[in-house]
Amino acid sequence: MDRFVSMQAFTRVVDVGSFARAAESLDLPKATLTRLIQNLETHLGVKLLHRTTRRISVTSEGAAYYERCVRILADVDEAEQSLTHQNQTPRGTLRVDTVGGLARLALVPNLHEFFARYPDLKVELTINGKPIDLLKEGVDVVIRVGDTVDDTMVARRIGQLRLAFYASPIYLKQHGTPTTPEELMQHRAINYLSTRTGREMPWILTRGDERHELLLPSAISTNDPEVYIGCALEGHGIAVISRVMAQPYLESGRLVEIMGDWQEEVMPISAMYPQNRNLSAKVRVFVDWAAEIFARDPEMGYRDSFPGPRPVVAPVLEAVS
Repeated sequence: MDRFVSMQAFTRVVDVGSFARAAESLDLPKATLTRLIQNLETHLGVKLLHRTTRRISVTSEGAAYYERCVRILADVDEAEQSLTHQNQTPRGTLRVDTVGGLARLALVPNLHEFFARYPDLKVELTINGKPIDLLKEGVDVVIRVGDTVDDTMVARRIGQLRLAFYASPIYLKQHGTPTTPEELMQHRAINYLSTRTGREMPWILTRGDERHELLLPSAISTNDPEVYIGCALEGHGIAVISRVMAQPYLESGRLVEIMGDWQEEVMPISAMYPQNRNLSAKVRVFVDWAAEIFARDPEMGYRDSFPGPRPVVAPVLEAVS
């Protein structure tokens, strides 16, 4: 029995919670993977997994063994990387999940540069605005706007979005232009629905030491950024939009910035990955490259110093991105 392969098979089953998905990700027949786990349990003399037709759960012995396997496999991977210079020439498939706006505006236009640096990497880029389980979904790193509470993740802040208030000339001609929070409350908003709670998200207005949290009435609310901007363009209300997304519509005259002396809170852009795994070379180079991309953009660059990865502890706050 190849114990190293068996350990890989066991940890993958625990990570994804499915023999079928684990076998697919390891490119093994399901019967082979099942046999590996059975042989491992026989060798150890303990039951590692409880299996039913509906679900898989880890026994107490299996949980303890899993933690040790994770460390051993990470050490082996690190040792191989140091010998084969994988830190300089990472290879394989990198699975990245992000939101459509960041992919379209920042990542995709610069991918030629990334592939020129790392020609042996293939990127699988998926778009999903909701929280996901990286291990079960087989994702290496996610890039999100806003802070997420998840003590199993490590986050590195790589950029930020600056938000402002916008309305179409159609709306402003019909309803006038507010200049104060009090006047703003008399207007109609296009509200954004939180992907976490499903509720309309309030606006945070700041000017110096002044701070207001407002939830304006609205005729329409949505959880889709493209629909949100479309509603603003059609004059359905005032919207909070990231400056980088609004810029083309400002230039064409289809949107007008209002309440210019009031600021919406800046939204962090973070790269996140599981904290119980060593950071692989392919994830490290991608996150470093993404940070470079955002730093070059005056509207998305993170101005403050940031020493590196940190646990995610701040409350969730989503952005219209």
